[in-house]
Amino acid sequence: MLKQSLQQKLQQKLSPQQIQLMKLLQVPALALDQRIKEEMEANPVLEEGVEEDELIENDLDEKESTDASDEMEKALEDFDYEEYSDDYIPDYKTRANNYSSDDEEKAMPMIFQESFQDKLISQLGFIQLNEREEIVAKTIIGNLDDSGYLSRQLDSIVNDLAFTQGVETTEEELEKMLLLIQDFDPAGIAARNLQECLLIQIGRKNLEDQNVALAKLILDKHFNSFAKKHYDKIVEKLDISEEELKDAINEITKLNPKPGNSIAGNKNTNQSIIPDFILLNEDGELRLMLTSSNMPELRISSDYKEMMKSYAEGGKKTKEEQEGMLFVKQKIDSAKWFIDAIRQRQNTLMSTVQAIIDYQYEFFLSGDEMDLKPMILKDIAEKVFLDISTISRVVNSKYIQTHFGTFLLKTFFSESLSTDSGEEVSTIEVKRIMQDLIDQEDKRKPLTDDKLALLLKENSYNIARRTVAKYREQLNIPVGRLRKQL
Repeated sequence: MLKQSLQQKLQQKLSPQQIQLMKLLQVPALALDQRIKEEMEANPVLEEGVEEDELIENDLDEKESTDASDEMEKALEDFDYEEYSDDYIPDYKTRANNYSSDDEEKAMPMIFQESFQDKLISQLGFIQLNEREEIVAKTIIGNLDDSGYLSRQLDSIVNDLAFTQGVETTEEELEKMLLLIQDFDPAGIAARNLQECLLIQIGRKNLEDQNVALAKLILDKHFNSFAKKHYDKIVEKLDISEEELKDAINEITKLNPKPGNSIAGNKNTNQSIIPDFILLNEDGELRLMLTSSNMPELRISSDYKEMMKSYAEGGKKTKEEQEGMLFVKQKIDSAKWFIDAIRQRQNTLMSTVQAIIDYQYEFFLSGDEMDLKPMILKDIAEKVFLDISTISRVVNSKYIQTHFGTFLLKTFFSESLSTDSGEEVSTIEVKRIMQDLIDQEDKRKPLTDDKLALLLKENSYNIARRTVAKYREQLNIPVGRLRKQL
């Protein structure tokens, strides 16, 4: 049975402007310039920078500028938007006539760099291979990961060759070709695991050297004990002294566990850190500044303002003129939204980071982590009357430069921990003490998590062993057994 009903719903939706602002809040200073350039390329109405003579002209004739702005707004109101339905395509969208025969063609130069696989494939030219063997070799090289390892099983590659290349082969033939590729540079390439990688590299050294020969024996016959740092077992089984073992381990540590990363074409590009904020300490007074990348000067092009003014003063408009002005109106609206979003971004960033500085004022004065107070996102959100998710976007990937170093904003946030005296301290303080204890430990007998928990308890920090393990992992510190040294 069909039935009609009338319902009233209350929904909350983000406008396009709000979505744009949320995205801009997440962008750090390093990427903001690029984001602005992309917007300026997409919107010809938007310009960056305010010229000095234009500022003077605006100060002298503010009334005229206001009148021109009113005329532009009036001109925009004269459009009949119903005339442009969704199925109507304006003429300017069906053609592009942006260049003349006299225009100089300019192309941006592109940097070409050989990839990781290209450098290995180029070495295939130094050995005699038929067409079928070349296909097999290139398939193996194509399956190497970024570190230079062959992580796939040979039987899977056999199936790939059969289905994609139509080449029937066997695991034995692949094994033979793999050993051939393992002779390529850099040493250790195309290994199937770390042990094989290190053995390939040590095999190219002078095996007549006693330390090298012992290192090869350890990697070949006692790799598990070496990986788990069970040095006493190796000393006992090989009947060698600790000094001999230490010399052999020194040879092993010279090897590269990730040979693929040694090839220039496969290295990740190092990215420099540009701070989003600069905190100045002026005789005990803290002053916060946004970096220049965070304060772009944007405006609507004066050429398009004149265009709208001329349109408003003109008489009857043709259809082509209306289409052009509709396009300009859309771009002007988009430019205004973007400029407003940048301005709101600056205000939100400044108010949020200023609240963080006020909350952690003693720390930013001294630079001592012991002065850091427990602080969570909710604490700052309540101070600036913003949502917690907004605070999270602000501190994400943003850096602040201080007189004692440059820091990621989110590193100042930490949970609280109660000492035996009932004092609330930051977990960052506890982690620093843990780091100091580990740095000062006897590397021959590293501290276990239980021992660390006991030492922290002696310093009035009563935390459980599992909490110590969690903090240790957050500091990227391995377990005591793997920190052992001879």
